[in-house]
Amino acid sequence: MTAVDHRSHDHVELDTLARRARWHIVNTVATSKAGHIGGPLSAADLLTALYFRQLRIDPTNPSNPDRDRFILSKGHCAIGLYSVLALRGYFPEEELATFDHGDSRLQGHPDMLLTPGVDASTGSLGQGLSAGAGMALAAKRLEKDFHTWVMVGDGEIEEGMIWETVISAPRFRLDNLTLIIDLNGLQQYGWPRGEGDRFDRSEPMGHVDLEAVFRGFGWQTLSIDGHDWEEILTAYATANERRGVAGTPTVIIANTAKGHGISFTRGTYKWHNGIATTEELELAHSELIAELLLEGNDR
Repeated sequence: MTAVDHRSHDHVELDTLARRARWHIVNTVATSKAGHIGGPLSAADLLTALYFRQLRIDPTNPSNPDRDRFILSKGHCAIGLYSVLALRGYFPEEELATFDHGDSRLQGHPDMLLTPGVDASTGSLGQGLSAGAGMALAAKRLEKDFHTWVMVGDGEIEEGMIWETVISAPRFRLDNLTLIIDLNGLQQYGWPRGEGDRFDRSEPMGHVDLEAVFRGFGWQTLSIDGHDWEEILTAYATANERRGVAGTPTVIIANTAKGHGISFTRGTYKWHNGIATTEELELAHSELIAELLLEGNDR
């Protein structure tokens, strides 16, 4: 008897896209012999839902002044963004093979002057939220209704510049600004694992009540499972509904797992970056793509 899939067709489609993005991530990094793995994998579901269901964008006109903006503040996770941009149609998927090459449009960190669909050059951690707040404030002053979204990592929010913007954004009533925290529980270098930590190192913000902190600074907070499509889409819709009417910015605290989606990368700090072996690539392909082929969902 064939098992009945009770997930909605929409969720199945998103899951297929996210699996393909994850395969591009691990395969591209292995081919290019450079890049990051854990952070792009933890963010893949959040990015897929954002680009395929939420952002008002047009890949054929990436510079449309009325488009929604997205900033990947944790710029070292660029291959995750590029994989989703390719799937969304900003450039051919085959171009991912040029990742981090000297003459490529797809550098190791996002470059807004090179890559279609990239709204801000990032890489120095902590700066993306400030740029996003500037875009949101400009939209208010110009009476534009586009929404600015920013993604940061949980290790990244140790940067002081993040908190300067957290303090100031509510004062400017930036309800057209949404911050997504990819709370994946690990950073490249961290304290030894302690009681209550999810993975093999201490969580950068695992012992902080982030919801209470952000509420104290005047933000609307939403806490979700960052690998659950229904929770992701509902949070995005809620944040978007607040645009232009709520008077305060929104933060989505997305609880994710570093390296999610591949058995040997999930929940281990050593896969912050790394080059998969041939055997590991075969395993990743079987977990991400081969199952889709068996289900007839590859598209």
